[in-house]
Amino acid sequence: MNELHADVVVAGAGPTGLMLAAELRPAGVDAVVVERLSERTGLSKALNLQPRRAEVLDLRGLLPRAEERAFATVQEGHFAAVPISYAGWDTRHPYQLGIPQAQVEELLEERFAELGGKVLRGHELVGLSQDAAGVRVVTPELVLSCRYLVGCDGGRSTVRKLLDVPFEGENGTGYGVVADVVVDHVPDRAAGTWTSMRGMVQSDGATGFCGLIPLAEPLLYRLTFGDRARRPATFGSPVTEAEVHAAFAANYGPASIKEIRRLSRFSDASRLAARYRVGRVLLAGDAAHIHFPAGGQGLNLGVQDAANLGWKLAAALNGFDDVLDTYEPNGAPSGPPCSRTSRPRTASSRKAAPAAPCARSSPPSPSCPRCPTTCPAWSPGSPSAIPHPRTPIPSPARASPTSASPAAPGPAPSSTPATTSCSPRRGQICRACPRFRAHCPQRTSQRCRSPPAALVRPDGHFAWLPVT
Repeated sequence: MNELHADVVVAGAGPTGLMLAAELRPAGVDAVVVERLSERTGLSKALNLQPRRAEVLDLRGLLPRAEERAFATVQEGHFAAVPISYAGWDTRHPYQLGIPQAQVEELLEERFAELGGKVLRGHELVGLSQDAAGVRVVTPELVLSCRYLVGCDGGRSTVRKLLDVPFEGENGTGYGVVADVVVDHVPDRAAGTWTSMRGMVQSDGATGFCGLIPLAEPLLYRLTFGDRARRPATFGSPVTEAEVHAAFAANYGPASIKEIRRLSRFSDASRLAARYRVGRVLLAGDAAHIHFPAGGQGLNLGVQDAANLGWKLAAALNGFDDVLDTYEPNGAPSGPPCSRTSRPRTASSRKAAPAAPCARSSPPSPSCPRCPTTCPAWSPGSPSAIPHPRTPIPSPARASPTSASPAAPGPAPSSTPATTSCSPRRGQICRACPRFRAHCPQRTSQRCRSPPAALVRPDGHFAWLPVT
């Protein structure tokens, strides 16, 4: 049996694993990706990158590649099928980018390869063990020794199961079906191009729903349908083409389906790993949290998890072990707010939709008229004040990961530094950013005094740091 050595082994070559691997390589980390499948399927669960994920890719110089592969720019998101405009959001990317998940995976793997990385396909992880020095990963053909292992292997994560980490949550009561279909002509109730969320999802009875989103190819659509309150007796069985034809005919006839290219079911189950870290093994993406998939939550949160974890792993491998201790406090809340909002999102959709609700627990969406304007890319938690060397912040957006504003007179910030998100342009110090001023913990009325210090993190977030 062959044996390989690496700094980090990433289990899973989905968007989370590939993003994490591409984050680690510029920091001088020897990262290896191990994937169970022998080749990419080409199928896409998600179809979009939300504004914050566009910012993350922009920070790494990857957004132009995503834009080249995109088939739509969508000016709105939605909550419980209620469109929510991105207008007024404090971001350079106030839109969703319509791009199939398969294309996101392709560009991330392309980037990883450019950095000298390689995906080892056709290797299913079957065992692991760890001690204070590292982790031993076993597949039927390989043994890999590494300092850290990250499970990015999906909702049925083998890594999580081998760690015996509980996956706590709710099974849910609803279900949905997704199918990519080619139709004979554009249905009367459907759009020819995807520029808005309005009319994309419609009610079908008291609790049913149906949706039709145009894709890149003419007359190719993503059809979704299901029931938010009841699951059929056939829920555990494969989707049949007869189900798809019947649902389409009931909602979009007299147009008809000429070809069905993809079929799958999904549920509104919401679960969260009890721990994101066990010793030298960590979880990210769907391996750590699952939820109702509307809005491409799995893809988008997975990319965010990877951006958060990547620089922390790099710091830990360079001697700053305490930085990695912040992954669970910082990372774990990125799952629960989505899990909390996914439940009311599905519940709200069972009734007549109210005025646009808050999509965020704290702080809420700036598009909600009842909520104060705030940064749409807000991320909970508090960062570490420890420097993090050799962490990548490539062009076009660049900020020093150890830059801090000079100390200034005035009261000290709270003991738990506030954290928000920023996409600083080249040459900007964090304090010059309007978001910095808007979120300053010393802000009084409409005026803001300089905080004692600020740290720009490699993932584009910045934080107030107490000066001792």
